[in-house]
Formats: sequence, C-alpha cells, structure tokens
Amino acid sequence: MTLRIVKPVALPVAFAVCCSGVALFSVMDAAMKGLSLGIGVYNALFWRALAGTVMGVIGMTALRNPWPAMSTLRIHLMRGAVVAAMAFLFFYGLTLLPMAEAIALSFLAPIIALYLAALLLKERIGRNTIIASILGLGGVAIIVSARLSGTYDPKTLLGAGAVLLSATLFAWNLILQKQQAGVASPVEVAFFQNLVILGIFAVGAPFLVVLPDARHLPLILVAAALAFTSLMCLSWAYARAEAQYLIPVEYTAFIWAAIMGWLAFGERLTLSTLAGTGLIVTGCLIAARQHPEIAAHVETDAA
Repeated sequence: MTLRIVKPVALPVAFAVCCSGVALFSVMDAAMKGLSLGIGVYNALFWRALAGTVMGVIGMTALRNPWPAMSTLRIHLMRGAVVAAMAFLFFYGLTLLPMAEAIALSFLAPIIALYLAALLLKERIGRNTIIASILGLGGVAIIVSARLSGTYDPKTLLGAGAVLLSATLFAWNLILQKQQAGVASPVEVAFFQNLVILGIFAVGAPFLVVLPDARHLPLILVAAALAFTSLMCLSWAYARAEAQYLIPVEYTAFIWAAIMGWLAFGERLTLSTLAGTGLIVTGCLIAARQHPEIAAHVETDAA
C-alpha cells in the first residue's frame, strides 16, 4: 500500500474547505430526505449512487486518476459496503425524525468508534472515553425521552433506533476513513464509494427499483452532485490538516440540519434536542482529546 504525498496547505484553507463540505452534506441530507419520502429510501440511494458513479467516471477520466492497487481496492470495497448499510439506515431514520434530531443522534458515532478501536485495535479504554460515553448516552436519553413523553408516534422511536444503528456502523467507518484518505485521491474516494454502493443496491434492482418521475430527476442529480462534491471536500481537508483542528467544524452540521429542516420541511427545534445535542457534542470533544484521528466526525454517512 503506497501512501499519497499531498502538498501542505495553510490551516485556514483546510478549515474553509471542511466547512464547505459539512454545509454541502447538510443540504444534501435535505435533498435525500425529500427523495426518500417521495420515491423510498432504496430508490433514492440507488439513483443517487448511479448518478454519482457517472460523475466519478468523468472525474477520474478528466484528472487521469490511475487505477488503485489491490490493497487500496480492498479498503474501497470494505468502506463502501459499510457506508451502504449505514446510509440506508440513516436516511430511513431521517424519514421518521426531524433533521436536527437525526444529526444529533448520529454524533454519537465518534464515541462508539473509541470502543471499536479498543476491540479491533486493542487500545486501552481511558478515563476520557468513559466520561464521553456517559455524556453521550445522557444526551441520547434526553432526546429519546422527549419522544416518549405524552402522545408520540412509535415510528419515531424506530427512526431513532435506525439512526443509532447507523451511528454504530459509522463508527467502524471512522476507523477506515483515515486509512483511505492516505492512499486515495478525493475523486477516487468519491467514485469508488458511489460505485460500491451502486453495486450493492443493484442486487435488489430487478425487484425493487422504480423508474423515478421526471420531477424527481433534478433532485437526484442535485443530491448526487452535493454528495460527490462534499465527500471530495472532506477527504481533501482531512488529508491536509490534523483531525483535531477540523473536529469542531463537524458539529456545525447540527446548525445546518436545523436550518434545512425548518426551510424544507417546517421542522421546529426543541429544547430537548438542543440539550441532548450539547451533551453528545461535549462528550465527543472530550473523546477527541484522546484520539483526534478516530473521533473526527466526517459526514460520510450520507455519501
């Protein structure tokens, strides 16, 4: 496996590119929620992956990106498979929950990643990890308990469960992401992620795929372009700056999700969501002091 040599850039440049990537992903989440509600989660992901793969072919050809080595291909395949399951669960949950709430629950992933690192990489679970876990679980409890109070739709709890399971897969994805960014260009990362997701969902295409209406086509293309561009931005930024400097940017996704949820779907931000998010983010920042390279919450759940 050959590591790529990237030119260093000023930290503000990497910071700005990361900010752009997070913002674009949040807009893409709104587009995908609309598509998932209109044509179903499976079809939204299938057609987005198809459009993204075509964009990837064009990008790989235009930039003359060489075909990766077999060792790099294995990373692409493994991460693509994880992201496919993760994305399906996340967008399913997003159809049942407000955007800000779903994003807040997904923030638990970096804390879960530290425990996966202990399991897979035999790393020690330190004091910071335990404190982060308590805060993160407390935040989840506040958000979910608000759903249990008074009258509630049981489907929202199903959505919360799907997002939390997606966060668990995302934690595994976090362990793979830094390794992938070190051996593949941004356009290669985006291309293979779309290609692998398309290949996985194509298995069920004869039974599940539905040709979308013409009115859905612009949103599919917009979602694919946003996902492709934002994934390239984040891959580019994390290959050129230490994760510890970019981590705070990732949590601006909650602000963007709240704005997009209000603008596109009329969703209101609740005090319980704000309080729970505060605890989860605090826990993640504490965890980041122990392992910044693992705790970075790169928004690849939607790519």
